[in-house]
Amino acid sequence: MIERLMSLIPPLSHRLIAALLIIGGTTTLLNSNGGNGSHFAPGERIVSDAHNCYPYQGRWRDRIDRALSGGFPIAIEQDLYWYTPVDGRPSRSVVAHNAPLRDAAPGMEQYFFDRVRPIVEAAIANPDHSQWPIITLNLDIKTQQPEHLRAIRSLLQSHQAWLTTAPKSSTSNPAPLKLGPILVLNGPSDTEQQVFYDELPPDGTLVTFGAVHTNMDKRGAAPEVIETEAASNYRRWWNNPWNVIEVEGQPKTGLWTPQANQRLKAFVRHAHQQGLWIRFYTLDGDTPQELDKNGWFPAYNFPSARAVEIRWKACIEDGVDYIATDEYEQLSRMIQEMRGKRT
Repeated sequence: MIERLMSLIPPLSHRLIAALLIIGGTTTLLNSNGGNGSHFAPGERIVSDAHNCYPYQGRWRDRIDRALSGGFPIAIEQDLYWYTPVDGRPSRSVVAHNAPLRDAAPGMEQYFFDRVRPIVEAAIANPDHSQWPIITLNLDIKTQQPEHLRAIRSLLQSHQAWLTTAPKSSTSNPAPLKLGPILVLNGPSDTEQQVFYDELPPDGTLVTFGAVHTNMDKRGAAPEVIETEAASNYRRWWNNPWNVIEVEGQPKTGLWTPQANQRLKAFVRHAHQQGLWIRFYTLDGDTPQELDKNGWFPAYNFPSARAVEIRWKACIEDGVDYIATDEYEQLSRMIQEMRGKRT
């Protein structure tokens, strides 16, 4: 079966599929707070999160291939915008940071699901599911119209067989997850909760999981002040800008200090005690020209490549679940190298 499937897959994907075939176990059901000690509990694995992993205005279409080339597990961020064509055609959800300048912005079906189809199908065909989910799809939904959110929900439901899901519960406690090759995460907004959770029938199935609320007006405070919610059935992760750790922000940071590292550890510890995966964004090196060259935002640049590498290493050592960067390949390589030293 695997050989027949491989013959249908473009050559670019063969190395990615091969990586899947060496992953080892059985599909696990677990609670968000770790229940049975699975590898998927908060704090059990470190994942490179490919920031803004989609084309900008038709440019940089290789981002998803760059992210996937680093191996698994991997997180892929997709920004979604509700686009209304000027010629009166129906509105549609597109993968874009803001209003597209032209009609060429792809939808998530075209850009993400079609691209990962051979990888997911190979993962499903492989009887060893122990490392599921292999891909985290991180949705940053830029426009919050209910019709947009319902279109996203419908698209995810059409791929439910690929997804990590949970039953809607009569309580707010996290229900066990049924693992699939893809885990979908979305943001903290109450509008998203209304569509992705509240509107589901009592016996419905969650296909995406929201972030907890964050008190960003208190970002210099202790983590338990900034984030007060434990994991619920719907909200299972915590998303943070890096300036909750170093309040001056990436471009103005100095040396990585023991105090900053202790603060990072405190955030990670609090998240995991609350049963949450934790993500920090976005950690890039000193690339001042990359906005024009690669579409990277200068506000995410640390003063040097060495400065960001030190912080990547701290995040890996301290147990950050998702580390967002535009330098997909470099971070994935560091995670694999540090993982290899521990085994």
